[in-house]
Amino acid sequence: MIEISFGKLVLLALIALIVLGPEKLPGAARTAGALLRRVRNGWDSVRAEVERELEVEEIRRAAREAAKQAETVQKEVEAGVRQVREPMEEAVATVKSADAPAAEPATPDPAADGMQPELPLGGPAAGTKESPHERA
Repeated sequence: MIEISFGKLVLLALIALIVLGPEKLPGAARTAGALLRRVRNGWDSVRAEVERELEVEEIRRAAREAAKQAETVQKEVEAGVRQVREPMEEAVATVKSADAPAAEPATPDPAADGMQPELPLGGPAAGTKESPHERA
């Protein structure tokens, strides 16, 4: 803005007093003051709008950068998952192919042959009553 010192202000007031006269000077001063306020308010409004636009643009730029970083991290995570998943799938396929011939049980089921399962030593057979005299 224009720098107006006290001396310049006094000089302007003297010139205005000589040119306009004492009757018109107060009205001219009010008009000049109102005009300066309008200009200052308009300038402040434009400056505030530019600052808001700059802030919005800064926020947009930060959001774009964050989105790029998120995409990069997502790609890294997907690559890591692929690195883990592929060996796991190969291992599962190997285990499944190794288990295929061993489908028969290793121990025969005694109930399938119609035979009674063996009882542990010293215990009564299921479904039989033992008298107290037989125990001794």
